[in-house]
Amino acid sequence: QVQLVESGGGLVQAGGSLRLSCAASRRTLSVYGMGWFRQAPGKEREFVAVITWSGSTSYADSVKGRFTISGDNAKNTVYLQMNSLKPEDTAVYYCAVHVGGLYYRAVSYDYWGQGTQVTVSS
Repeated sequence: QVQLVESGGGLVQAGGSLRLSCAASRRTLSVYGMGWFRQAPGKEREFVAVITWSGSTSYADSVKGRFTISGDNAKNTVYLQMNSLKPEDTAVYYCAVHVGGLYYRAVSYDYWGQGTQVTVSS
């Protein structure tokens, strides 16, 4: 079992930045990949970014060039730096552990956090 706790969400104006954190209860990043997903009201949960156990990263096209995922193995924590935020980035952001399968599919993940709300005003 792994518990994940996200933090760092909030209200920001368009063009602003936020940094999300996801703290795991035990060593995870050096063994598995960890990803970020988001879900806006009335929409399906969508892939945002992933960092693998080897440090490779992958991003959704909608956030590429604006978001950066990184990890700190010593702290068992994954970060999502979000710059140049847009109103369409408004959603609840979740982190999860990649346990196998395609990185961009939510079914490939287990041990989800409770989510943190990000709201971008225009």
